[in-house]
Amino acid sequence: MERLQKVIANAGIASRRKAEQLILDGKVKVNGQRVKELGTKVSNSDEVEVEGVLLEKETKVYYLLYKPRGIISAATDDKGRKTVVDLIDIEDKRIFPVGRLDYDTSGLILLTNDGDFSYALTHPKFKVEKTYVARIKGIPFREKIKQLQRGIQLEDGKTAPAKVKLLSEDKKQDKSIVEITIYEGRNRQVRRMFDAIGHPVQKLKREKFGLLTLHGLNAGEYRKLTTHEVKQMRVLADTGKVGHI
Repeated sequence: MERLQKVIANAGIASRRKAEQLILDGKVKVNGQRVKELGTKVSNSDEVEVEGVLLEKETKVYYLLYKPRGIISAATDDKGRKTVVDLIDIEDKRIFPVGRLDYDTSGLILLTNDGDFSYALTHPKFKVEKTYVARIKGIPFREKIKQLQRGIQLEDGKTAPAKVKLLSEDKKQDKSIVEITIYEGRNRQVRRMFDAIGHPVQKLKREKFGLLTLHGLNAGEYRKLTTHEVKQMRVLADTGKVGHI
């Protein structure tokens, strides 16, 4: 027996969080009966419907995309803008991004139909790190860097400690390149963190997600994750470190 939201997530309909919302909204039926309790458990013999569609088991897929700037990190967009899903050339588009990248942010983003995989990599409790390289206005003093490292107070609470490294500085053009690693995924978090210390981001790119990098890809290109990489990422979420598999 498994929790209903997990079954929905495993079927590739949505992430586990989205599946929970679908249940609360009364859009899920089990054996023809509407269910609105998150604690409900189902077995393989139960028939589960989501928004009138019977769940079918799907083969899990995992993609790593080098997202260009100007692309929406969503499965669909009500304004008709191009999304990360549109960049993946497969017939079955029932995949969704693992977390998000801002419209103006480029870099590494994962897409899958595996809700458990997405949940493990994005929930802050699993502390899966994401590394960004930011071009910022001005040259931050050491104390500003330490503020980021300790955690910054934002309007939605204090951020967790970050790993921060000043890569280069250009006094003539009044700009710097900074590498920052976080494991949270708040909306526009990196940009807001730099705003808070008075050094707004001019350009931002996610270079790394867990053990995965953009090696060999240009903007707009993607590849499938190997079975080994998927397994390693699961280990990373479970243990907080990459093991030898």
